[in-house]
Amino acid sequence: MSTIFRCAWRRVRAAWRAVRPAGRRRQRRWFQAVVLGSALVLAPNAWLHVAESAEVGTVASAPEAPVAVVFGAGLVDGAPSPYLAHRLDAALELYRAHKVRAILVTGDNGTVQYDETDAMRAYLIERGVPAVRVVGDYAGFDTWDSCSRAHRIFGVDRALLVSQTFHLRRALALCGAAGIDAYGVGVEERHDTTWKYGEAREVGSAVKAALSVLLRPDPTLGPREDGVARALADAEREGAGG
Repeated sequence: MSTIFRCAWRRVRAAWRAVRPAGRRRQRRWFQAVVLGSALVLAPNAWLHVAESAEVGTVASAPEAPVAVVFGAGLVDGAPSPYLAHRLDAALELYRAHKVRAILVTGDNGTVQYDETDAMRAYLIERGVPAVRVVGDYAGFDTWDSCSRAHRIFGVDRALLVSQTFHLRRALALCGAAGIDAYGVGVEERHDTTWKYGEAREVGSAVKAALSVLLRPDPTLGPREDGVARALADAEREGAGG
């Protein structure tokens, strides 16, 4: 009986020795895959932080530029959400400080019931910005589309980008890739649940941004629009008249 037991034990032990290295190899492969996946996700965020941090400031520190670009951030009962209202308030400050002469608001108007762009225009016009100086882009479905269309459709070459600071570095990278010389004006908020969600969302969005910079996909296009040119011409006439 003991002989049978010893033979069985030797076989089990031999089988374990054969399997154990393979198990360790699998563990190493899994570990390497996890490390590689983490690096692929985090590398774009590190790239954005290092590459674009110097170009992020405040209303007070921002240089002059022809246009402020304000990105959509959702509506509440048809009006700008608090985060979007704060972006628009910062653009309004830039306009009143004569740091920009026109404001391009870019948002989602994918359905008749949802119109970020007109809500943004109305907010600024109600607060004293002449209607001709507030230009609407109705196909800014994401940040790359907004940046690419600002340059290709509206002819924007230099701009101040207005958004919450967690979004600005991505916006700067994408607008730079689209052909715009840009500076970011950061809007600070309480670090509440919405802010934390926005920061967490940026991890995945940075990967998408890196792919957009590499691949340069076409946004929703259409004919060239002269709204920004007309806004700047109106500002020039006003300056000449003054």
